[in-house]
Amino acid sequence: MNYIKTALLLTALTVLFVWIGKMIGGQTGMAIALVLAVAMNGISYWFSDKIVLKMYRARPVDALEAPELHGMVSELVHTANMPMPKLYVMKNPMPNAFATGRDPNHAAVAVTTGLLGLLNQREVRGVLAHELAHVKNRDILISTIAASVAGAVMMLANLAQMAAWFGFGRSEDDEDGGPGLAGLLIAMIVAPLAATIIQMAISRSREYAADATGAQISRDPRALSSALLKLEQGAAMTPADVRPSTAHMFIVNPLHGGLMGLFSTHPPIPERVKRLDAMNG
Repeated sequence: MNYIKTALLLTALTVLFVWIGKMIGGQTGMAIALVLAVAMNGISYWFSDKIVLKMYRARPVDALEAPELHGMVSELVHTANMPMPKLYVMKNPMPNAFATGRDPNHAAVAVTTGLLGLLNQREVRGVLAHELAHVKNRDILISTIAASVAGAVMMLANLAQMAAWFGFGRSEDDEDGGPGLAGLLIAMIVAPLAATIIQMAISRSREYAADATGAQISRDPRALSSALLKLEQGAAMTPADVRPSTAHMFIVNPLHGGLMGLFSTHPPIPERVKRLDAMNG
């Protein structure tokens, strides 16, 4: 059911993108928007892992430098019948983790020094299983596409705002199908909000699925639920130097308060813990 919901949400996000392109520039605007979306998705598909790892100064670690971490991941990927990802450590006091890469054969898992210092080995193993579940379920590709299209929608909405400011709205009887100033205003206001809500729904759906798959891989749902509770508290107490566009990648939401809390890309921790505890029972 989660996969069906994700497919429907991705379709809705794509339709929204096409719609705003048409609202700004008619049929020509729609065609340009589609070309832009393909280009952005291509760049995200091939280079998103390198970009985000460099952004957070993640450092690769080998089996000699981090034997316990490598040992846990090696055991988990064997259980899950999947390739061994590259492992990275971020020197960051915020306890968190994420997975990235375009497919299971080109994946990476990164954890912060804050996470390694906060959790015990059993809990770290639960977190690693969750991140490997994202790789196994190909959630990284789904979230990358969602983030790229949502980002493109935001960019087009900004263009609509500029067009409205400078009076470039197309007339209602324009043969190219332009919407006029009223259409630009609708695109400027409605599209960013809709894109944020859809991306949020996609991310939440994939987090629930990764919790369930990760618990199956580790065979220890309680370890992940215990880790989530500690991570939520630790992340709330630690200042986060995180870009909102990448917040959906982390295992717990690194952004708190205000609108960031209202439009969270993560489901509530108590609900995630409740579902994991039900699996344990």
